[in-house]
Amino acid sequence: MKYFICSLILFIGIMSADIQSQTANNDNPFFTEYTTPFQTPPFDKIKIEHYLPAFEEGIKIKRAEVEAIINNPDKPTFENTIAAIEKSGKLLRKVSSVFFNLSGSDGNDETQKIAETITPELSKLNNDIFLNEKLYQRVKAINDEKDNLNLTAEQLKVLDNYYSDFVRNGIGLDDVKKARLKEINQEISMLSLKFGDNLRKETNAIALVIDNKDDLIGLPDVAIQSASELAEHNGLKGKWAFNLQRTSFTPFLQYSEKRNLREKLYKAYLMRGNNNNEFDNKEIIKKMIALRIEKVNLLGYKTFADFKLEKNMAKDPEIVNKFLADLWAPALKKSKEESADMQKIIDAEGGNFKLAGWDWWYYAEKVKKDKYALDEEMLCPYFKMENVRQGAFDVANKLYGIQIIKRDDIPVYEPDVDVFEVKEADGTHIGIFYTDYYPRSGKRAGAWMSGFRGQSNMDGEFITPLVVNVGNFSKPTKDKPALLSFDEVNTLFHEFGHALNGLFTKSTYPGAQRSSVDFVELPSQIMENWASHPEVIKMYAKHYQTGETIPDELIQKIVNSQYFNKGFETLEYLAAAILDMDWHMLTDVKDIDVEKFEEKCLNEIGLIPEIASRYQSTNFNHIFGGDGYSAGYYGYKWSGVLDSDAFSAFLEHGLYDHATAESFRRNILEKSGSDDPMVLYIKFRGREPKPDALIHKLGFN
Repeated sequence: MKYFICSLILFIGIMSADIQSQTANNDNPFFTEYTTPFQTPPFDKIKIEHYLPAFEEGIKIKRAEVEAIINNPDKPTFENTIAAIEKSGKLLRKVSSVFFNLSGSDGNDETQKIAETITPELSKLNNDIFLNEKLYQRVKAINDEKDNLNLTAEQLKVLDNYYSDFVRNGIGLDDVKKARLKEINQEISMLSLKFGDNLRKETNAIALVIDNKDDLIGLPDVAIQSASELAEHNGLKGKWAFNLQRTSFTPFLQYSEKRNLREKLYKAYLMRGNNNNEFDNKEIIKKMIALRIEKVNLLGYKTFADFKLEKNMAKDPEIVNKFLADLWAPALKKSKEESADMQKIIDAEGGNFKLAGWDWWYYAEKVKKDKYALDEEMLCPYFKMENVRQGAFDVANKLYGIQIIKRDDIPVYEPDVDVFEVKEADGTHIGIFYTDYYPRSGKRAGAWMSGFRGQSNMDGEFITPLVVNVGNFSKPTKDKPALLSFDEVNTLFHEFGHALNGLFTKSTYPGAQRSSVDFVELPSQIMENWASHPEVIKMYAKHYQTGETIPDELIQKIVNSQYFNKGFETLEYLAAAILDMDWHMLTDVKDIDVEKFEEKCLNEIGLIPEIASRYQSTNFNHIFGGDGYSAGYYGYKWSGVLDSDAFSAFLEHGLYDHATAESFRRNILEKSGSDDPMVLYIKFRGREPKPDALIHKLGFN
């Protein structure tokens, strides 16, 4: 999920230094200028009690700044209105960027309480800004005259963003409808918060405890050791525990010979948020969908999907549905072939059962071993986390000439967080990059990129970005370093692609950095192509014990297996994307049953029973833990067309071709969000993308 943006603070900009100085409080780090290198957050000094006072003061100042803009007697101009809004809210942005990042990666009950307190206030602030008629009239006056103002392309984009923000937030409604819209927005924000907290708790809870060593048969030593350490951490010394983080349950499903235990863990994973307990998400979903429908109806849209897609590349639900349907048929065909291969092994071994969902990973490993003489256990020793990360850094160096240097003098919020300074080839500072790769009890599932500070260049003050990659990769054990699966290798490169996007962004205004979900995944997904390229694999794949480079024959096995399980991977993704669209094309949720709705959706598209949707509704954080990817989860595959076509340009001219890399950096990484995505892509590629590259990449042609 990967490009995390907190919608509640999207429009919080930067306030002037003189106002900040008026609120100085030496006891609260947020009220003073950071004295750390590059003004990075002083995590060693920030305490839980600092957040609420900083939020309260930040909201107060933001309101005062906006009021000053509204009451400015001068004729509205871009500088005294749009730029002024962009500059407002420095303190609020400062505390929000730290708090919301840490609540996702290092949260607890205390941070949840703060979130529950402050979220309604942030929602109210957003409503009060974008439903203010006087402020809107200033923005509208500028928009009406934009063709005569000699604005730059970026300024026009920022202006359009703000103007559409007002319109899409209901500025044209009457007072009664505005009041109801405010209520809806507040309700949705609280429901999203609760959904995410419920899911975090169920994902990190212990789902399987084993006290008989015989029940560990088939598991690799590293998985057994990790389970032992997880059990000990949870007061179960001498046993083995598994939670529902991917790093815990996936190895069990891949290797455990105990079919009954695989079934138990698999079903527990699917049932997150659907256990009729205090963390159940079904009623939250029903309420949220009903509120989203009511909201967009008030705004004049038929469905929530119509509303959301208006600002995306796809534009229209029918275009998205056709796109997903065109991929579904070949993916379904391929997945049935994969299923048949596994059933043959089951039958040959004398198994008297039909392949089920909890068997897929286990027998997929057997197929891989049988067809390609390859399994994850052979690969993991070569994928030490530090080496893989350095491999990603080396690719960036070869493409863009940048240097990435470890810094030990910058505070971190957890001991296993690392910090790097990113520089141009000539030593010019670009930004700071944090990596936070391992699971912890307060971290939500998945992997994502975010930032503790965005880039801007207003009034000649160039602010450099502070970017973070967060993951839940396989942890080091007492006797082994962190050894990644090949899937985790791809995820690390993926998130690093997002990080490069955040680090390279060059805009004057923060408001020029918004990117639609069906374009924002291009910078991340294209990096996965380097992760799996043989030339690159040899750069980072070193045996953790011997230092030996991965043998050519093992690389060839990886290449030979590049299309392995692509049917499964594509189908489970498409099922989730279609489920997302089905939820958000509803016009009524009266008497709807969440489980039956999901079942009907998946049955209608013909999802085979041995494959589950990548996410079930009750644990679909992308679309219910916020609305960033709601009616937008299709964006990963949409961007897949872009990344496959874009990478083919590198294959045509050279893996590290300087001119191609420079064009990609200048037109995509630096400018994403500052212009129409297709315009930017054509500037890079010289034409619109061709879908053939994605079909070839998936092995469906």
